[in-house]
Amino acid sequence: MINIANTGKKHPSPEEILTKRKEAGLTQTEAGTLVYSACRTWQQWEEGNRRMHPGLWELFNIKVSLIIDKLDL
Repeated sequence: MINIANTGKKHPSPEEILTKRKEAGLTQTEAGTLVYSACRTWQQWEEGNRRMHPGLWELFNIKVSLIIDKLDL
């Protein structure tokens, strides 16, 4: 059985969040929408006032990859 509380995934840094969003060409509102969060929440993650859950970071990266793959078609 996997201990979900200790899967070894880390919270992304504010710099990682900002860089990935900008690389994807997304606004804070668009990025927040991808992970079902408000724009203000996204801003707090980028400012370092809140930590993004590793699962949301994973979801964001998956969705960005899918968007980029569609654009490459």
